[in-house]
Amino acid sequence: MIHVTVREGEDVEQAIKRFRRKCEQEGIIKEIKNHRFYEKPSERRRKAQSKALRKLRKAMFMQQKKGS
Repeated sequence: MIHVTVREGEDVEQAIKRFRRKCEQEGIIKEIKNHRFYEKPSERRRKAQSKALRKLRKAMFMQQKKGS
């Protein structure tokens, strides 16, 4: 659980910004977005495979670009 203490004389807007930053750092927002809808295990696997393939293609492209 994330705790943000509001310091004396601190604006509430600054405290909210710190809270949002902490949420992003811990990946809470990303996890909430991922769990918004049910995803079948087969869809999850397919998504992971396509992500790995994109990552591999990008690495190959960067290596080819660096070699030229």
